[in-house]
Amino acid sequence: MDENRSAITLSRVSPPFSNGTVLAALGVASFSFSFPGTVWALDGFGPWSATGVRGVLAAVLALLALLWTREPLPARADWPALAVVAGGCGIGFPLLTTLALQTSSTAHSAVVIGVLPMATATISALRTGRRPSAAFWAAAATGALAVIAFTLSQNQGRLTVADLYLFGALVVCAAGYAEGGRLSAHMKGWRVIAWGVVLASPVNLAVSAWALPHEQVQLTAKALLGMAYIAGMSQFGAFVLWYQGMGEIGVPRASQLQLAQPLLTLVWAVLLLGEHLSPAAPVTAGVVLACIAVTQRARVA
Repeated sequence: MDENRSAITLSRVSPPFSNGTVLAALGVASFSFSFPGTVWALDGFGPWSATGVRGVLAAVLALLALLWTREPLPARADWPALAVVAGGCGIGFPLLTTLALQTSSTAHSAVVIGVLPMATATISALRTGRRPSAAFWAAAATGALAVIAFTLSQNQGRLTVADLYLFGALVVCAAGYAEGGRLSAHMKGWRVIAWGVVLASPVNLAVSAWALPHEQVQLTAKALLGMAYIAGMSQFGAFVLWYQGMGEIGVPRASQLQLAQPLLTLVWAVLLLGEHLSPAAPVTAGVVLACIAVTQRARVA
């Protein structure tokens, strides 16, 4: 399938509950546990060792899957995009968000997830030349602003040093999502993230080799559970669902499903971490769900 044909196919209006929508939604639900999982991993690992080890473990899983299915090497033209996936989703986002979670609450850190759909859709539109409709942008902007306002209100709108990490994580992850979604139009979604984490593994292996002797490690049950989740799901399994979904319904629409991720993360923050959730959550959830419904039905040129 050539790229022009893929663009035409993805530009059609997708059914609101298509298979791609379900896969992308499952990916979002899986990602929503990532911040609590990272907090648990930090119970026994330092931020650098947690990032390096999760990347190495995810690469082992990905490599085993590639070898088991005897997948061929990607085409030469796909390697630059895979490098963006590796740098953004396999190294940059995990490291920067882990550093942020050292000093920021899970609720506050969810701000980056609120802005991520807009950033992903914007980068994708610039990269592919496709133009989402005005209704799409209006609904996406409304949803993003609602999520940002809600998550910032959890900390009275204060900006911290962690916000710099979160902003950097937002940019690199949006680029990785956009390139991964573009590749998923002609490459199996799980292959995209599998090759991405394998490509990132030398960096993560070097980070692990440096950090483990320098950071205190305590293999508590909570730390091991958190590490298992962020390595197996946050860094690999959830991406399999996410990229496959994006490949079927397109990057702009799939990215808007992620508007629900901060609210899900806030729920887990309350249930799993004991953080406080304000009464504004149901109102924000209603606004976000309405925006997702509009973007799922908006036509992309």
